[in-house]
Amino acid sequence: MVVTEEIGVPSWDLYELSIPCTVFGKPQPDLADPWYELRLCGVGAEEANGHGLSLRTPYGLDDLVGADTVIVPSVPDPCVEEGRPLPPELTDALRRAHAAGARMVSLCTGAFALAEAGLLDGRRATAHWMHTAQLAERYPKVEVDASVLYVDDGDVLTSAGLTAGLDLCLHLVRRDLGAHVANQLARRMVVPAHRPGGQAQFIELSVPASDDEGLAPVLAWARAHLDRPLTVADLARRAAMSPRTFYRRLQAATGTTPLQWLLDQRLGRARSLLESTDLPIEKVGELSGLGTANNLRHHFLKHLGVSPGDYRRAFPGAQAGGRGPVRG
Repeated sequence: MVVTEEIGVPSWDLYELSIPCTVFGKPQPDLADPWYELRLCGVGAEEANGHGLSLRTPYGLDDLVGADTVIVPSVPDPCVEEGRPLPPELTDALRRAHAAGARMVSLCTGAFALAEAGLLDGRRATAHWMHTAQLAERYPKVEVDASVLYVDDGDVLTSAGLTAGLDLCLHLVRRDLGAHVANQLARRMVVPAHRPGGQAQFIELSVPASDDEGLAPVLAWARAHLDRPLTVADLARRAAMSPRTFYRRLQAATGTTPLQWLLDQRLGRARSLLESTDLPIEKVGELSGLGTANNLRHHFLKHLGVSPGDYRRAFPGAQAGGRGPVRG
């Protein structure tokens, strides 16, 4: 794994840095033996100080050549925000490692290093959604997908930021050592066993941007009755408002329309049922108000980029446990 900071590791980059250390750095002989051998390779001096942290490692960029997998968890913020060049010795080492047969992996802004080395040209790739526009503008030969958790393009893999990096690392374990090992490791880490790479990085939820106590009772009632065929007129009548007034006030409070608000709540209910119960997909569609299994699948693929079945498989406890609550 490459540690690209030459003046020390900023605290805000520690999460991406620690993910590969946690997944690959600790032997798990009861799961697979041998496990991975992880080496941290520093850029520049063997000891880098800054931000209250330091890196001491005997490994440098030349050690990337000959590795089976090379991971770039991040690049310095100025390289992303200000366009500061990456060290040429880094991009050269990445090219040489790839040419020697290494599998190349980036987490979050690490994609900028792979792109600068030309390893993403003509490939689909992703990064944290806050940086994908910069990635696409700076490297037009890269097909940037801002919506997904990670992209597996065979010998080159990229992920979005933060927890999506963990998803990609577990995906690598699944590829290398099988689903059982990956699932057991995820269980030890108390994280979902598998989130498909095509799942959306996030889904917009209509959280009120302003307080409107007059809407609170009707919105709470609607959330408790999502299995009913609710309309804007129904909600307006219950709020003792005209449909026009209700529409205006809900949009002012949530930033979205009543119909979109209802859809968001229904999707949230469906996700909760898939995560916590083993109810049939048809029943999940019915209780969430999304209708048939086909309609549920349509909305999940459109808004989350993953099928209901794949979404449920990320929460294996739902398949082994009880039915859980179905109203609330």
